[in-house]
Amino acid sequence: MSIDAITATDDSAATALTEEEIFSAHQGGKLSVTSTVPLSNKRDLSIAYTPGVAEVSRAIHAKPELARTLTWAERLVVVVSDGTAVLGLGNIGASASLPVMEGKSALFKTFGDLDSIPLVLNTTDVDEIVETLVRLRPSFGAVNLEDVSAPRCFELEEKLIEALDCPVMHDDQHGTAVVALAALTNAAKVTGRGLEGLKVVVSGAGAAGIAVAEILLAAGITDVVLLDSRGIITGGRADLAADPASKKADIAARSNPRGLTGGPAEALAGADVFIGVSSSKLDEAHLATMNQDAIVFALSNPDPEVLPQVAVKYAAVVATGRSDFPNQINNVLAFPGIFRGALDAGARRITPAMKLAAARAIAELAAEDLSADYIVPSPLDPRVAPAVTAAVAAAVEAE
Repeated sequence: MSIDAITATDDSAATALTEEEIFSAHQGGKLSVTSTVPLSNKRDLSIAYTPGVAEVSRAIHAKPELARTLTWAERLVVVVSDGTAVLGLGNIGASASLPVMEGKSALFKTFGDLDSIPLVLNTTDVDEIVETLVRLRPSFGAVNLEDVSAPRCFELEEKLIEALDCPVMHDDQHGTAVVALAALTNAAKVTGRGLEGLKVVVSGAGAAGIAVAEILLAAGITDVVLLDSRGIITGGRADLAADPASKKADIAARSNPRGLTGGPAEALAGADVFIGVSSSKLDEAHLATMNQDAIVFALSNPDPEVLPQVAVKYAAVVATGRSDFPNQINNVLAFPGIFRGALDAGARRITPAMKLAAARAIAELAAEDLSADYIVPSPLDPRVAPAVTAAVAAAVEAE
């Protein structure tokens, strides 16, 4: 797709984006650091820097916990990537990923009022990344992993959670999962059903697909079937039996309760929900075999697994990851509030209960005006981040 073909939607109308507009906005990057204290005279300098700053350093040396309130570290989120799975561009490396990570940091500030800096690393070695962040730990308060390829992203997140005493979350996994659950909660209401009885097919068993399956199971949905490039994920598959410690083998043991085998045709026949988080296309003939009042979330960007104008012929509710169609499943609904709530409450981990609380909060914001074309609030809705923050903080207190 050319740059000129991309569109953006605001509350007024869709407008074409031009190369000049895009590149002009990125000149010099999208971030800067500003001082929170005045520096206009010698007294200001003496307070903010020498000699006054020495008093603060001595105090932190005597009581390290004071760093939480006397520096920005414990309110700083680092957006970390190795550039191996950037948007739909794939493995483009650290430098090329930096504009994306700058954008993520800008979103943290705008929507969560959290300071954030991008850290792109010239290594794809999991242990090297972990060691780097362990050494940098005094400088930040939380880690947002971004655009790290699967299956390495699973190992990296797990090792960082164990190594660091602060919130760590891979947003490509869990942000997507939280918003997908919020949207599905409301889509089920629109079609007059409860979550628990839904038959759900998740296409894609990478970072996002497995996280979506995990949160659906945690929410009480028992009939979840995953598809990867080889077909339905089931414990009987030879490749999974050969690697019993893999994430796919683990999820195979806890999903697909009807023991389905085969591919998309077998998975979608009689299904209630399709959630696409891969580049695979959804065959219209398979879509037609889903149950009445089907729910279709075609979340691949920029090209959905099936276009909404096709999906609506068979589905009662359709969502995508794009801003130019109704029901955008956008991670920005989740991650600013999740991290803000975790940091506000002093949490050292982001737990499943916190993610479920975030999904409920997002769903509730759309509940009053619920319709087939409005199952989640807008990413620009100013109520979202505060509501998610409060819900996550409450979940921390309840644990």
